[in-house]
Parts: sequence; structure tokens; C-alpha cells
Amino acid sequence: MAKDQFSFDIVSEVDMQEVRNAVDQAGRELSQRFDFKNTDTKIELTEEKIELHSGTEDRLKAALQVLKEKAIKREIPLKALSEGPIQEASKGSARITVTVVTGIPDEKTKEISKFVRQAVSKVQTQIQGAQVRVIGKSKDDLQAAMGAVREHDFGIALQFTNYRP
Repeated sequence: MAKDQFSFDIVSEVDMQEVRNAVDQAGRELSQRFDFKNTDTKIELTEEKIELHSGTEDRLKAALQVLKEKAIKREIPLKALSEGPIQEASKGSARITVTVVTGIPDEKTKEISKFVRQAVSKVQTQIQGAQVRVIGKSKDDLQAAMGAVREHDFGIALQFTNYRP
């Protein structure tokens, strides 16, 4: 990279320790709340999936809401939590799998790269695996690119890292 260029990376990262903390807090709340007594409501984290299980669909939805509240408090973007469909389980109970989305999928990296180049013509982009590097000659160009990305909804949680003057 030449001396007179600036860059930053667009990434989609989630602190899994914070996800673990949110799941633990949600589990504690579910075990203590009166409206969840005798509903067999459980929440557990396995690698990058969160499994919620409950005796009824409405209790499952309430448990999912508790998880979302804990995630927000721990600064986990809700766009990083991808909900699967509610499934019927044994004896009339219900379950849902919430996937923790990390990294930017290939089709999204292409979409983001194209969007940034169209929004700010003076910057260049490079796709580097699950992230997009934005390179420009001035800080103002990079800040314009950041602003454009923030205002556009790509459907996933995005952060800006490795800002290099």
C-alpha cells in the first residue's frame, strides 16, 4: 500500500464470550421467572448455535425475547442472531435454533464491495475472505464510504476495523 493511501476493513464479527454471557443471563432469568415455571423452558449454546426449547410456542417466543434483551444489553447486534423456524418437538413442545452469524458471506462481500465503489467513486475495494478492505487517498473519502455503509441495510451486522492512515 502506498504511503499516501488510507484503508479500513468492513467485517462482521461477534464476541462469542458476550454471546455466552447473554445466554447464561437469559437462562438464569428463565429459571427464576414465575411465568416460566413448569414450562420446561431451556436455553443452551452449542458452538455457534443457540437452542431454545419450551413446552409451548408462546413461552418459546417469550424466551426468545428474553435472549434478545440480554443480547442488546451485552452489545450483540440482533442482526448477528439469525432465527430459524419454530419447530414442533415431542409432546407438543416447541423449539427454535438461533444461529450466531460471523463473517460476511461471499455474496454479501460482493454486494458491499460494489455498493461502496458506486457510493464513493474515489475509493477502491478488495474482498479478502469474509471481509472487505476499502482503500482511498483521503480520510474524507473513507469516512464517506463508512457513512454510506452505515446508512444502507445489508441485513447483517457490520463493523469497521483496522483503520490505517
